Amino acid sequence: MPYTDAHDVLNILQINLLYETILIMSNDAVQGTKVLIVDDSGYMRQVIRKYLEPKGFVIIGEAQDGWEAIQLYDKLRPDVVTMDISMKKLGGIEATKKIKAIEPNVKIIMVSALGEARFIKEAIKAGANDFIIKPFAEERLVSSITNAVLKG
Repeated sequence: MPYTDAHDVLNILQINLLYETILIMSNDAVQGTKVLIVDDSGYMRQVIRKYLEPKGFVIIGEAQDGWEAIQLYDKLRPDVVTMDISMKKLGGIEATKKIKAIEPNVKIIMVSALGEARFIKEAIKAGANDFIIKPFAEERLVSSITNAVLKG
């Protein structure tokens, strides 16, 4: 039976309503999620903060390198860490391994301009939950963290 235009519109509205309901439920579930931002670029830390705070994420700390990230993680115990790869002193992949050794269940989202396959594989092997290539859209970052948190 062919669908009428009205039927198609109704289906689209129902799908949109379901999608909005899922978004609301997932936003409620991540409200108050504690995040540590790790990036050697102050500008990038500011961008990540700007994207996450209005969505209800709580930025509890910022680090400029891997060593500082490990120290702050151990002190603050965030739920999620956003981690750059290329940083002075200690890079993000090594920092990810060390943080995962402290707490295997922490969610780590790699956020890097180094989008080559070998870096992605190394990051996932080190324990990263996802890999986001810079530049990125706000929705990509928010959905990555939300999915990691909801998966538990």
